Amino acid sequence: MNDKLDRLKDIKIENYIWVIYIVIIFFSWIANSKEKDYIITNNSKSKQDYQSIMILIFSILIIVYLYFTLDSYEDVKKLNIYDSPKKVILTNASLTGSTLILISGIIFLLIAIFDDNIDTELAFN
Repeated sequence: MNDKLDRLKDIKIENYIWVIYIVIIFFSWIANSKEKDYIITNNSKSKQDYQSIMILIFSILIIVYLYFTLDSYEDVKKLNIYDSPKKVILTNASLTGSTLILISGIIFLLIAIFDDNIDTELAFN
């Protein structure tokens, strides 16, 4: 019963994260518009706005990625000797994947902060 309540709590948090992703999509659309304006008009204000929005996006994503990494870590800590080898492998793989995505988010944030020429294409999951 406790496992079901924990899973329902996780689903509730994940629903909030979906809303955050929708907001990020909206900000990404605005960022693309600013980048396009900068490329066409060489407007330095659009360039600055684009960079600020990208920094905001990746800062938010790092928080989301951190949540998933910590959640995966908690799942690994809950493993016991009675769990199947498949569950152990997949739980550890989930932690590894979450950690790598967190690292990629940090790298993209650093690129957004330090790439003054905005010539590096940024992508996220």
